[in-house]
Amino acid sequence: MTSEINPALFRSVLGHAPTSVVVVTGCDASGQPFGITIGSFVSVSLDPPLVGFLPGTSSRSWNAIQESGHFCVNILGADQEDLCWKFAKEGDDKFEGINWTPSSTGSPVLPGVIGVIDCSIESQDVVGDHYFVVGRVAQMSHVENADTAMVFFRGKVVSATYPTA
Repeated sequence: MTSEINPALFRSVLGHAPTSVVVVTGCDASGQPFGITIGSFVSVSLDPPLVGFLPGTSSRSWNAIQESGHFCVNILGADQEDLCWKFAKEGDDKFEGINWTPSSTGSPVLPGVIGVIDCSIESQDVVGDHYFVVGRVAQMSHVENADTAMVFFRGKVVSATYPTA
């Protein structure tokens, strides 16, 4: 079935709905780290604790990460635009120069992130040109009193600030 919705209009209209910015990291079967910037991260369930995101079906990074059965969601702060764009592109060694630490499942935790959600893959389904990946949360943490986060809005990375007053 072919859609009559113009792709440029689709992207423009949906760009008005701000989305979170995270970097999903993991290792392939040989232990090599991979990561991918995701702008479609969502909480799925409290009981059991599940989260979800939608990587493209052609993503080499996601296809490598899924081999291990685990991934880590790194929630970016507003000042981490460099990490956002570094992991947004395929190719290159995205981890070059990054001093990451392993999560409880061995997935990379990036320095300076404002939250970490370590997961095992619960399910993965093809939806259009993306996968809908659901992860079961194993461990999580966040920076106390983080007051800015990164979001995508109208095709740009912008800051969301928590009101202090």
